[in-house]
Amino acid sequence: MASYICLIQFKDQGIRKIKDTVKRGDAAIAEAEKMGMKIVEEYWTMGAYDAVVVMEAPDDETMSAFMLKTGSLGNVQGQTLRAFRRNEMEGILAKIK
Repeated sequence: MASYICLIQFKDQGIRKIKDTVKRGDAAIAEAEKMGMKIVEEYWTMGAYDAVVVMEAPDDETMSAFMLKTGSLGNVQGQTLRAFRRNEMEGILAKIK
């Protein structure tokens, strides 16, 4: 599966209901599993982003659908980064001629 790093910021609704953030994380894990994805790790952070989530998904389309669905709930907005493992990067570099 492809790896992704999601940089999450709370929206107004999400910060107003901050006490539910861990429960929302549990709901996200369950939803990801239903979509054939996996949340590898969740981190709540300080700084420009309120959370960083490491995920795996079968493809970009599934990842996009998950993030759109999550964003539509109104608690968070995110920026998704496709992440390449070492062996994947070696394969990419091998294509450079």
